[in-house]
Amino acid sequence: MVGLLFVFVVLLVFIIWDNNRIIVVEQEIGIENLPGELEGFTILQVSDLHEKEFGKRQKKLINSINNIHYDAIVFTGDMLDSDRSTHYQPFYDLIEGIYNKEHAIYVPGNADPNNYISQPQNPFDKHDFIKGMEERGVYLLESIHSIQNGQSHIHFVEFELSILDWESKIKELDSRAEPNNEVTKKYLNHLRNLYNEISLLDHLEHTDDAIIALNHYPIVDARIDFIKSHPEYMFRNFDLILAGHYHGGQIRLPFLGALFVPEPWYDRNGLFPPQDRVKGLWEYERTKQYVSTGLGSSDAIPFLQFRFLNPPEINLLTLTKK
Repeated sequence: MVGLLFVFVVLLVFIIWDNNRIIVVEQEIGIENLPGELEGFTILQVSDLHEKEFGKRQKKLINSINNIHYDAIVFTGDMLDSDRSTHYQPFYDLIEGIYNKEHAIYVPGNADPNNYISQPQNPFDKHDFIKGMEERGVYLLESIHSIQNGQSHIHFVEFELSILDWESKIKELDSRAEPNNEVTKKYLNHLRNLYNEISLLDHLEHTDDAIIALNHYPIVDARIDFIKSHPEYMFRNFDLILAGHYHGGQIRLPFLGALFVPEPWYDRNGLFPPQDRVKGLWEYERTKQYVSTGLGSSDAIPFLQFRFLNPPEINLLTLTKK
């Protein structure tokens, strides 16, 4: 019993230490036909914070980020722990402390609130969480955001919007009767604007500019096949997709790796997933994808809301010409 108690205490101390340290994972990503002016462009990916705090007012995490040189920083969702949470401060503390927010971009995750809400006084308005984030210098990516470097550009696109057939979507909007309430009218006008913005991709795909899609959910092989075969979608010529959500499996065991990722496209809904599709860089059908294990932990399995052999990470990605 004494021996078992000792092992338990040591294991508990290790888990607490391991869940509160931060590692910086660096990855070079080869991009075909990358313009010379974009060689060495760096992207810092921060994902799945889940309201976790690394020191008082995120001091430890902020120091890690501020000691890194990067050209853009992207937040790939799940900054909160629930779409009903109002505990915004862990994320707000983080972005308030970051120095380099010249190009700071966010896409929501399943644990974040909807970008827009409807209230009696504001029929179609951004969520308070999004407003506070934007006031602190982070851009909400809804369609496309371009960064110029010399004569070349990197275009960050919102994945789910980018795969829609924008022409057919606009035709659908045109065929609808004039809405009789302000909420619907503002919502439909917003959609029309987004479809018009994303239509720029039709031209950009034929340039040497880099196109990087951001999404919270990884796009697994089966879903790529589905999108390519479905007439209502257009799978773009993305140079790279960035995602999170999996937490690297959250609980990892020696020699076995991740036991589970929340993925409905896999058999067994992600139990015993393919280990080369859990985290890091992979490629399928000439589409590269990088998935961060992120920083926090979720309650997908309620009694296992911690990480094991899977320390929190931020990811520094460097684009190079392939």
